[in-house]
Amino acid sequence: MTPNPNRAGRREWTALVVLMLPLLLVSMDVSVLYFAVPEISADLEPTGTQQLWIFDIYGFVLAGLLMTMGALGDRIGRRRLLLGGAAAFGAASLFAAYAQSAETLIVARAVLGLGGATLMPSTMALVRTMFTDSGQRAKAIGLWSGVMTGGIALGSVMSGLLVEHFWWGSVFLVNLPAMVLLLVLGPLLLPESRNPSPGRFDLRSVPLSMAAVLPVVYGLKELPSEGWNVRYVVSITVGLLFAALFVHRQRTARSPMIPPALFRGHGFSPALALNTLSAFGMMGSAIFTTQYLQSVLGRSALEAALWSLLPSVLIGVAAPVAALLVQRGAERAHVVTAGFVISACGYGLLALAGTDSLWLVLAACGVMAAGIVVVMSLLTDLALSSAPVDRAGSASSLLETGTEFGGALGMAALGSIGAAVYRHAMPDTAPEPARETLGGALAVAAELPGRAGDALAAAAREAFTDGMRGAAIAGALLLLVAAGIAVAGLRRIRVRENAGRAETLSPSGV
Repeated sequence: MTPNPNRAGRREWTALVVLMLPLLLVSMDVSVLYFAVPEISADLEPTGTQQLWIFDIYGFVLAGLLMTMGALGDRIGRRRLLLGGAAAFGAASLFAAYAQSAETLIVARAVLGLGGATLMPSTMALVRTMFTDSGQRAKAIGLWSGVMTGGIALGSVMSGLLVEHFWWGSVFLVNLPAMVLLLVLGPLLLPESRNPSPGRFDLRSVPLSMAAVLPVVYGLKELPSEGWNVRYVVSITVGLLFAALFVHRQRTARSPMIPPALFRGHGFSPALALNTLSAFGMMGSAIFTTQYLQSVLGRSALEAALWSLLPSVLIGVAAPVAALLVQRGAERAHVVTAGFVISACGYGLLALAGTDSLWLVLAACGVMAAGIVVVMSLLTDLALSSAPVDRAGSASSLLETGTEFGGALGMAALGSIGAAVYRHAMPDTAPEPARETLGGALAVAAELPGRAGDALAAAAREAFTDGMRGAAIAGALLLLVAAGIAVAGLRRIRVRENAGRAETLSPSGV
């Protein structure tokens, strides 16, 4: 039997493993400072504002530059951009590890965000070009999605273990071996790919894209903690105005950063929209489950992080199983819909939690995450296969930007619902700080004598759990709506594809 020339061989699968290492580290860096904060505060003595920037600058730069870097990779070559980003990421990691001031660490984290913005769309675009066989590409993207999701949970655990045995800079040095390996093996294993006719790079779109993304992401991420503050509402509004200008620029520019033709591909727009909704579901629960493990159940931060790894077992199984089902003939629309329903069931389990429901909450997180990973892996495959290969970088960057928006919106919307329920459930006689947040209530309770403090802490934990249940019901309803959209929208895509194939095979189409 003649081997299929489109099927990837050992070289491509080995290259995929090499790509997974930097991807894992980029996703880990979202949460890798979790346990290092006390030591960083003692060593560098940052102000409150500087500490916030040390945390947030990485994610903001990453989100703001994704579209720019995806388009740049299409023009200069995805492998070249990937290797350049790996060098920047490694150098910034070394710079951050030995930072002598808060300002230096903030700059290093910003450069890490820039490197991460090159690595994420480049790895996805290279997977698209290396795996041209649809079945193999689905498996590869499933692995990509699982590593990306698992890295965020692993980052906090890795941080805790390293800080426990070494100094805080070790959380950055762990990046170096993987980046060196990528720089050595990348030129040998990874193919170069680019758009053969990219046109002139649209520099004006770069500040417009950042001005559209950053204010919206910033406002959405701050709303859950401080409520509907005017500053955050204005920030979101300004971002949306720049988003409108960015869209206008893409529709009128001779050589746009994000070509509108991408959205005319069968499946790309529905996949992008549904992927954003799935990110909403994934991140919308994170704001509650972490606090639940620590502040309601009383686990230490490291214990909570270790318990959070258990749901990752289901994540590792979900994406390969979804790819196998589609490969064996199951309709993508049905599998994606099932993924949304499974994730909604996870939220349903979370809505049953009490103030002492460790295993129920862990099971809920596992079911929820497994369903979302099924959805994300199949939708990523659909979006990339719908986009032209020469625009793989731009398509990947749009998916990643949608994920950032969806995650921030999920935290804002469900966080606001949970906060509203919490405030309503707290007794009117409780001190004002205790009525705002669970953390505030526990701090006040620690200062009260005897039973008064215990009663306030118990009431706050119950109120927080009520808020988590209310947010879980809202999340489940949203994911069920997404399931309905998926089954209708994706089946229409299948009908159009079948009609197109029939027209091509008909005598009039010859």
